[in-house]
Amino acid sequence: MTPFQIFGLQFALSLVLGSLLARWHVWPRLATLPTRRALEPLLFVHATRYIGLVFLVPTVVPPGVPAGFALAAAYGDLLAAGLALLALFALRGNWPGALALTWVFNVVGIADLFYAVTQGIRLDVQLGAAYYIPVLAVPVLLVTHVMIFALLRRRRG
Repeated sequence: MTPFQIFGLQFALSLVLGSLLARWHVWPRLATLPTRRALEPLLFVHATRYIGLVFLVPTVVPPGVPAGFALAAAYGDLLAAGLALLALFALRGNWPGALALTWVFNVVGIADLFYAVTQGIRLDVQLGAAYYIPVLAVPVLLVTHVMIFALLRRRRG
């Protein structure tokens, strides 16, 4: 297998496992909660996206990583983490625009992931020690984005 095939297989398997975990264990519990409370644990997952700043650390990513990719991925993740944290505070504090802010976070966050993944593939980015992020974290983040969209659409409680 080529490195690209291995990456694709690992990404796909993580997506399947994350989806099964969400469907079988997480969603049944969240579905019983009011929407605002059900969103909170999912937003906590995204509030950790500051980890994407690792793309800017030269001792973690190899020298050949294109700056355009690294900057967009790192700061896109940081923006998503900040919006997730803000949405958490808004939901917890019952702010009037909390659900709208959560929509903004979710659209920005999933767009950032799609952009980073497509650019990474297009540019054949080799991430070195940061390889775990797209094969483990990104699939889980995608699954939780879908769950957030589903919760926002139901508008219960």
